[in-house]
Amino acid sequence: MTATTIGVLGASGAVGRAAVRALRDLGHTALRLGGRTEQPLRAVLAEELHGQGHIRTTDLADPAALAAFARGCDLVLNCAGPSYRFGATAARAALGAGAHCVDVAGDDPAAENLHDEPPPQLAGHTVVLSAGTLPGLSSLLPRLAARRLDTADSLTVYCGGLEPCSPTVAADLLLSLTSGGPEGGAYGEALAAVRGGRRAARVLRAARDALVPGFPGRVALVPFLGEETVRLAAALGLERADWWNVHPGPRVHALLTSLPAALAAGEEPRLLEERLSRAAGVDLAGRSPYYAMEFRLSGRAGGRPAERWLRLRTSSSYRLTGAMGALTADAVARGAVPAGTHFACEVLDPEEVVSGLVALGAADFLVQDAPPTAAAGRATGRDEAEEGEL
Repeated sequence: MTATTIGVLGASGAVGRAAVRALRDLGHTALRLGGRTEQPLRAVLAEELHGQGHIRTTDLADPAALAAFARGCDLVLNCAGPSYRFGATAARAALGAGAHCVDVAGDDPAAENLHDEPPPQLAGHTVVLSAGTLPGLSSLLPRLAARRLDTADSLTVYCGGLEPCSPTVAADLLLSLTSGGPEGGAYGEALAAVRGGRRAARVLRAARDALVPGFPGRVALVPFLGEETVRLAAALGLERADWWNVHPGPRVHALLTSLPAALAAGEEPRLLEERLSRAAGVDLAGRSPYYAMEFRLSGRAGGRPAERWLRLRTSSSYRLTGAMGALTADAVARGAVPAGTHFACEVLDPEEVVSGLVALGAADFLVQDAPPTAAAGRATGRDEAEEGEL
């Protein structure tokens, strides 16, 4: 199937605009741009597509408008949110119109909804969820690192950066405290990790003043375990998996730490979302935005202990997510993904995705075997060698 019309929901947002640009660069010219307000959509149409395409106002909260937007599309790429408020809404609208769907978020709630009450159209159509940076690349890239190992047994991840916080991201951060995970639970669990191949509570501790190679300056580290990492550990046969959220900005870190108590005290979520956006702006003032992910995978290769590293760095996780969504939509449009509901990390080829992201200019990658001095570098806080291969 070759998609003749791709509808992009949330096309005027930071992620959606990046997705539109990436789809254009991938050769997709029949694009329908959707969002709540007409004027920002017209700006994207003019600036990114030189007027070649169509716009249609719509809203995830308006079933009739959403159905009208999806009608006539071959594929709908959802870049709108908050994801944890709308779940499988975009996917169901796309399927109802006879279209495939790619969602840069979605996660477990959307997958469970589609599994428990599968639309009849799902039998011949494709839905790909978690096709963004996190979740998405966060589970796809370790699979690439694992290809150079015969077996893998442990994974350590550092993920974070210094960026603006959009209203949608702020809303999803708050919603993730009580939703976003399997069976109606929270998105993940702080201080937890994988031990013995299973989820283990409160086995790690946060650090307020740490040095992490690949992240400039001193940062705060918060261990956090999401269901995506649990699934990844099972897929790779890992005994251990540690995920560390990296917070270079002190104001965002302090506010995130206080969010559970603030919500419990009855503070208005909308005001907390505004505080998150302001805190991110203050932390970023006078500094260059960046987002980074580092994966350190240990195991065996050729009968000997081996370690594989993969680093990603980008100036914008929003742009990275948009490009990832576009590459996933392109794969579905080319018929490279079978019918049914999938997580992106389970159906995309990691090498093709990395090559595509580099070609789109969305990120830089470093892949390397651990240098002999790696252990010493970690113990002293010194950065390791930056030599490797893309």
